[in-house]
Amino acid sequence: MKRFLVAAVALLFAQGAAAEDMRLAVTTSFDSSGLAEVLLPAIKADLDIDLQLLVVGTGQALKLGEAGDVDAVLVHSKAAEEAFVAAGHGTHRREIMYNDFVVIGPATDVAGVRDGSSAADALVRIAAVEAPFVSRGDDSGTHKAELAIWASAGLSADTFGAWYRPVGAGMGPALNTAAGMDAYVVSDRASWLNFGNRGDLALLYAGDPALFNQYAFLPVNPEKSPQVRNDLAMQLEAWLTSPRAEELINGYMINGETLFVFNAVAE
Repeated sequence: MKRFLVAAVALLFAQGAAAEDMRLAVTTSFDSSGLAEVLLPAIKADLDIDLQLLVVGTGQALKLGEAGDVDAVLVHSKAAEEAFVAAGHGTHRREIMYNDFVVIGPATDVAGVRDGSSAADALVRIAAVEAPFVSRGDDSGTHKAELAIWASAGLSADTFGAWYRPVGAGMGPALNTAAGMDAYVVSDRASWLNFGNRGDLALLYAGDPALFNQYAFLPVNPEKSPQVRNDLAMQLEAWLTSPRAEELINGYMINGETLFVFNAVAE
């Protein structure tokens, strides 16, 4: 009987210790694109890590990392990421993959965005006719990119009227709002391709280098936040930069179109 109890306890302990939990703050586009559904099962199978995603905008993801509430972050705003590492909150920044931002809007395109000579010109055309425009308004990487384009055109969203609608939410809700209002919106291409409720919206502008959208992985610094699992973060980074991840990321398509391009450099 005693041997049986010892064996049972050992079995329960082995089962409970089978997988380790890791917390990763990720952008809403990583989730809304559907890529998370592709990568998480493979990560569990290959690393035996239960990856718990906190899906937020880039700004909030970096705040979670700063507080030590996550073990690593996967975001897409280079300047904010570099500031995070420079302040000692992250150990380093490792590029993983990229896609691009696109300008979505009503197929009728009353602002003439299709004829834009640049991303800045495309947004200037919207402002010129005060066509309805939905902004993420949530300090996400997409929101930061949108504000940077306005700024490059010499415009500030703070000065816009009622035609400019910040929603303070993720990419999915922003696209849904745009579809309901027949409005323009800046989206990452992956979220747009995976978006089902398009209504009369269409992809109107893409291709400007200013719309390049790089994603990077940043482990949280254990010297500032001793509670974080840096060992698991490093295992995940090695996996995300591996041929296995390259195959899955480059192979993820919707209607024959690639959503992300792997560009991690081996170390």
